[in-house]
Amino acid sequence: MNIIISNSANEPIYLQIINQIKSQILTGDLKEGQSLPSIRSLAKELEISVITTKRAYDELEIDGFIVTVAGKGSYVAPVNTDILKENKMKMIEQKLSETITEAKLIGMSLEELKKILELLYEG
Repeated sequence: MNIIISNSANEPIYLQIINQIKSQILTGDLKEGQSLPSIRSLAKELEISVITTKRAYDELEIDGFIVTVAGKGSYVAPVNTDILKENKMKMIEQKLSETITEAKLIGMSLEELKKILELLYEG
């Protein structure tokens, strides 16, 4: 498992951990049933607080990405990628809706908005 923490990122550290683990699960880098480092081990490796790591693991478990077995550790949970994809699509639609509202407020045309989206998507 490869996690890179940035102290200069706008995201809290626990969210960086969550997002990177979710991404690795969704891309198949982390497989169903694969064990994750212990909370203490990951905290030591990343040189962060055990509390921060525990918060990330707790959130991942609530979201259904990992399961924790008392005394044995945490593992990648079976993932229903269709449900996860649907949830991500809803989130994207919500963010795009907010963006469209803001664009309309400043009088931006649909064509201008499409151009921006295309530029951002292409990278």
